[in-house]
Amino acid sequence: MIMTFEAGGAALRRMPDAVSMTAASALLPQGSYTTFRTYSGNRILRLEQHVRRLNESAQLVDLHGNLDLTVVRAAVAQAIGLAGYTEARLRLTFAPPLFFLSIEPFDPYPREYYEAGVRCVTLNAHRDNPHAKSTTFIAPAGSAYKTLPQGVHEGLMVDADGAVLEGLSSSFFALLDNVLHTEQSRALVGVTQELVLEIAASVAPEVHLSHVAVYRDDLPRLSECFITSVSREIMPVVEIDGLCIAGGLPGPLTRRLMRGLSELINREAQSLPI
Repeated sequence: MIMTFEAGGAALRRMPDAVSMTAASALLPQGSYTTFRTYSGNRILRLEQHVRRLNESAQLVDLHGNLDLTVVRAAVAQAIGLAGYTEARLRLTFAPPLFFLSIEPFDPYPREYYEAGVRCVTLNAHRDNPHAKSTTFIAPAGSAYKTLPQGVHEGLMVDADGAVLEGLSSSFFALLDNVLHTEQSRALVGVTQELVLEIAASVAPEVHLSHVAVYRDDLPRLSECFITSVSREIMPVVEIDGLCIAGGLPGPLTRRLMRGLSELINREAQSLPI
């Protein structure tokens, strides 16, 4: 069950429950949104980046308002306390002047996804407003997931020129000729994506970083690739469109970045009083 709260005042107001985050979002006004999770029950990573992106996305879809980090932090802490989940996944929706918090129990993806990697397929699609994380994209993404073949974890959106932009709900990274590529000018810039770039610069200085996508024709030459999101963290990809990547196993750079992200979370996730 998804609990949703309206956070327009000092105390949260309970909204109708829903069976999924997508269903919960459909009950709310359109706006910008961001999704994140807890660690150890009440620890949150980089909440300030999520709030900044909410505000920036709202401006990009002509919604005028500005969320205050202190107000959001207090509302998030209150929602976590009211829900009482061991670990939680939260979605903040900003529809000025109000914002809403949807919260559900967080269940990590299966361990095998990280040990063996996942399969993806490419889709001819892109965001019309790529830098805005808008709730208008939630329903089309949900419909696209229903078309994925059985056993495929993510759909990778490919632009008209063949550039592999991003996943339906993730950022895409690909290592090609010792350059780690991830699209940012034509794709949504993810919070976890930015963390991975930050980590890569310190743990793998020998690898060059590029904010430009690889292309569909480059896929046979990739050394390794992975997708990122708050819920997935770093998830290795070992097959795209039936093509085996990196011998079908998570690559060494991917594993190194996975360790680096885990260490960053342990070091930087901040406790909220609940």
